[in-house]
Amino acid sequence: MTNYRKLNQTEIDRLSAQGCTADEWSNISVAEGFSPENITHTRFSGEIKLGVFEKEIELPGGLKKRAGLHQVTLHNCSVGNNTLIENIPNYVANYRIGDDCYIQNVNLLLTEGESCFGNNTPVSVLNETGGREVPIYNRLSAQLAYIIAMYRHRPDLTERLKQMIADYAGSVKSDRGEIGHGVHMVNTGTVRNVCIGDGCRIDGASRLENGTINSNREAPVYIGPNVTAEDFIISSGAYVSDGVVMSRCFIGQACHLTHLFSAHDSLFFSNCQGENGEACAIFAGPYTVSMHKSSLLIAGMFSFLNAGSGSNQSNHMYKLGPIHQGVVERGSKTTSDSYILWPAKIGAFSLIMGRHVNHPDTSGMPFSYLIEHGKRSFLVPGANLKSVGTIRDAQKWPKRDKRTDPDKLDCINFNLLSPYTIQKMLQGIDTLQGLKQTSGETSEYYSFQSTTIKNSSLEKGINLYTLAVHKFMGNSIIKRLEGAPFTGVDDLHERLKPTDPLGEGEWIDLAGLIVPKQAVKDEIDRIVNCPDVSLKDTETFFQSMHRRYYDMEWTWVCSMMTRWYGKSFDQLTAEDIIGIVRQWNESVVSLDRMLYDDARKEFSLISRIGFGVDGSTRQRDFDFEQVRGEFENDAFVKMVCRHIEDKTALGNELIGRLKQLKDQTICQ
Repeated sequence: MTNYRKLNQTEIDRLSAQGCTADEWSNISVAEGFSPENITHTRFSGEIKLGVFEKEIELPGGLKKRAGLHQVTLHNCSVGNNTLIENIPNYVANYRIGDDCYIQNVNLLLTEGESCFGNNTPVSVLNETGGREVPIYNRLSAQLAYIIAMYRHRPDLTERLKQMIADYAGSVKSDRGEIGHGVHMVNTGTVRNVCIGDGCRIDGASRLENGTINSNREAPVYIGPNVTAEDFIISSGAYVSDGVVMSRCFIGQACHLTHLFSAHDSLFFSNCQGENGEACAIFAGPYTVSMHKSSLLIAGMFSFLNAGSGSNQSNHMYKLGPIHQGVVERGSKTTSDSYILWPAKIGAFSLIMGRHVNHPDTSGMPFSYLIEHGKRSFLVPGANLKSVGTIRDAQKWPKRDKRTDPDKLDCINFNLLSPYTIQKMLQGIDTLQGLKQTSGETSEYYSFQSTTIKNSSLEKGINLYTLAVHKFMGNSIIKRLEGAPFTGVDDLHERLKPTDPLGEGEWIDLAGLIVPKQAVKDEIDRIVNCPDVSLKDTETFFQSMHRRYYDMEWTWVCSMMTRWYGKSFDQLTAEDIIGIVRQWNESVVSLDRMLYDDARKEFSLISRIGFGVDGSTRQRDFDFEQVRGEFENDAFVKMVCRHIEDKTALGNELIGRLKQLKDQTICQ
């Protein structure tokens, strides 16, 4: 703890000689070791505390400056050790400034009245006119925000959570702003009622008002030129620059917003990226990406989204106002100039192409194409399961997790196949078979939820979903038995026994966290009925669900075995499992071969158009190979081939062990 003392007369005289003034010199306290040497042309008013200014600060380019105060007015401020503040045209008021900071050419740095610094600001997501407001606070997670926004059928829950956040905001309410240690803030306009964490860099921002920047040493935040922000929370590791304008927004960990992106009343969670376009009243779950001009995301819920150039939605039918909303489930893509008229709901990992105005609901058909043709919306169920792009996305998302903060707010599950998507595929199989029975197998087209499905697409959809279910169920069983010793059927059943009581029934996607619906229901009841439950307790719940995912997933798989295989886990014989593994291997190889064929299209003659501009066909092919390489040597193609080999070997190893068990059983 720093010990402070009053200025002595010698120090006062020295400061006066260096052009400094004070309303009351007696209101200034200084740390032991203080020297007035590096304080010039500074005006002090109110209560002032000063550290020591004895070190040099090295700036980009190698320039070194001594810590101190120059050409600045301070009112009711404390300044930490070895901080440099200079050339402040207006003044700095009501701030606690940490050690090793560099603040230069900032027009106005002010805390006015009491402020919660952006905490408890209501953000009107999905419905611009209100009704789904999420009050933001420093530790808001995608999961908690999802429950607040989407569970309005439980007003007792939302009111309880809102009160908890209001109480948190009250705990950080203050008439003094905070600037942490190691903050650099230069060439910036007005900063009013903003708390700034350690290691933050603010360079050329235009205006920042009523917010918190939760920067820290492990994950510093950067705020760049011409940024205007009001009523906001910015989480650790975020990068906001180049003319971004935002109002009433939460920016999650490691988000990247640049190039004139604008947003209001929107929530962006971990690793979102926004450039050039606009967002309005959106719930952007983890990895929502919009990078192109003319792209508008409005009144929608997204996650793991890749929005193409000119993507657009409408939430206003010019009747009762902008009241409509839409949901695009995880992992979907919109092509250039795609359009959706809300309300609509798009299934997970879907591709949206063209304009869709009939309010489709394809949530029961994941991994599909939704394509406009002749002003009709055609659905191609399961088509994205054989797309190279889908698999590449699944591989790149974990690699592009830029969160360096060890305290991660959002729980993110990257799995393509999970109880959440597989349950929808099982429903999809039932639905497609039902359509075939009710409309007739010879029908050319089938109608489904404001979309049209071709007969050929329906048959292929059933086949693709069946392959994916076999792959997922087999994966789970093989993983459960991998490396596990078993000497008899009893050992086998013991290994297959569920280890978590949760997992049966419906699963949901809480903006990145895949979890059993029953677990969420139990937690909601706990929040409502237990007055001692805190925001920290809800964080702990989500983290626990994330850690327990694979155990709960296995419980779900066991609950589905009777439907899919006709036997429960404790009825399976070694021969049954051998059959399951062989079916799994066939499904894996079939899907991988589809990916292989899809990848080959990128090396077709059509793909070579534009190569070898001034040469012959031979030169064109050579130019193509120099730029794109040969098909067999492509990294993704090699990965697919290796995957087939590895999975086949894994299945054969388990089959070999099971055959031994089968032989032992026969001998007995």
